Amino acid sequence: MPIVQVSILEGRDKEQIRQMIEGITQAVTASLQVKPDQVRVLVTELPPSHWGVGGVTKEQTRFL
Repeated sequence: MPIVQVSILEGRDKEQIRQMIEGITQAVTASLQVKPDQVRVLVTELPPSHWGVGGVTKEQTRFL
């Protein structure tokens, strides 16, 4: 049972997340030859203050 964990910045709508889960599931089923109901996709949404790139949070880069 493949489990895929995805961390994204918050702010996407439910339909975008649903489409992402569907696409990931399709990719895993094709590459690992498993059934869709065997695939688990876990999505974690993080606020910009909890996402850092190069020592700076995404919240900070909004103001740069």
